[in-house]
Amino acid sequence: MKKVLTLGLGKVGTLVGVLLSKKYEVTGLDRQKPHYDFELPFTVVEGDVTDHSFIEKLIKENDAVVSALPYYLNKPIAKIAHENGVHYFDLTEDVDTTNYIRELSKTATSVMAPQCGLAPGFIGIIGAQLTKDFTKVRDIELRVGALPKYPNGQLAYSFTWSPAGVINEYINDAEAIHNGERKMVSSLDGFEYINIGGREFEAFTTSGGLGTMCETYEGKVDTLNYKTIRYPGHGKLMRFLLQELILKHDKPMITKILENAKPPVKEDVVYIYAVVEGWKNEKIFRNEYFHAFSPITINGQEWRAISWTTAAAIAAVVEMVDNGSLPSKGFIKQEEIPFDVFMKTENGSLYNKFDK
Repeated sequence: MKKVLTLGLGKVGTLVGVLLSKKYEVTGLDRQKPHYDFELPFTVVEGDVTDHSFIEKLIKENDAVVSALPYYLNKPIAKIAHENGVHYFDLTEDVDTTNYIRELSKTATSVMAPQCGLAPGFIGIIGAQLTKDFTKVRDIELRVGALPKYPNGQLAYSFTWSPAGVINEYINDAEAIHNGERKMVSSLDGFEYINIGGREFEAFTTSGGLGTMCETYEGKVDTLNYKTIRYPGHGKLMRFLLQELILKHDKPMITKILENAKPPVKEDVVYIYAVVEGWKNEKIFRNEYFHAFSPITINGQEWRAISWTTAAAIAAVVEMVDNGSLPSKGFIKQEEIPFDVFMKTENGSLYNKFDK
């Protein structure tokens, strides 16, 4: 793999380009060239990803395409990559998009790897790793929160990544395993409280965070679920907006309202918490993983926690496909990615900079 195309040059997509440019010849594409106060270490071109002939020509010129686009733009990109034998990676949390890509992968001559971000993505790699030393697994509970470090207002939130993606997670039903049965459950339900370092948080169900894990662990566990971590009160307010005011039927409007009300902040924090319970021979045990990730400096520039934790995850998967640690074609499940190998990649090793 020599040439990589990165689509969407927001904060995450730009950082993906920065990270991959250390090893590959990277071209970044967006509708308009981004304006940063530093020079990007890769070529940037302007263009419309919905222009089929234009984007097909560009994809054909590369060995891999990495999409940091909103989820609703990914299907045609994946189809073009599939048709031309180009490796495909994305960050989508959207279940329908993933299912579409999964179908494409059945006849793929290249890798089709959606869901390579934080959740789904890295959290699934962690969850699978925690199951490894159990004779029998009972529960897998995964929690992720991308939050402003200094919250204000009743929503206590900031849209540090795609508002459309957040709304999509809040509206769509989520997959889970409950009482040993694989089922769909409502998002913005299943509230619980978590204490992290003496500070109280809430967590509730959102869609997409498990990726393909319910399929993988069906018949093997009693409980498997994913919940999003937020500051207390956030979930009920979102239920009011989306369900009582019925703004779930007008995604453009609610997205615009929230994007305007809660713009990104510089200081953010990403919490990752995973718990697996089960038996090691005849004794029951509990394995846990917890880290809080803050902004870091890469190439002399500071990047938000949500930006670098997401970008590093997908860049590490690209590395692993390139070095042969992962298959060279077909669909890649995040929970099948070896945690130890992932963490030893140049980009995966960024997570090691933080102690518990």
